[in-house]
Amino acid sequence: MTSTFAKLAPLALVFAVNGAWAHGDVKCTTRPKSEWKPHTELHEKLTKEGWVVRRMEATPSCYEVYAKDPQGKRIEAFFDPVTFARVEEK
Repeated sequence: MTSTFAKLAPLALVFAVNGAWAHGDVKCTTRPKSEWKPHTELHEKLTKEGWVVRRMEATPSCYEVYAKDPQGKRIEAFFDPVTFARVEEK
């Protein structure tokens, strides 16, 4: 007899791995981190534009922002840390 956990564990692993790779195609910059602007400047910029920033993270090449945009829509967005230009997922 196989337990329910044993049957569902492989499926849970697939979902976990897919979530980890969800943003693998986003490349913002190849410039060194020494050239990146502080994330606090991006936070200030977005706030002035009407965004409500909930969380920000640095990925290997981007700033990832979880926020509500000026229209109140919850979004996850990526920004080039050197120029603060928004980068779309591929």
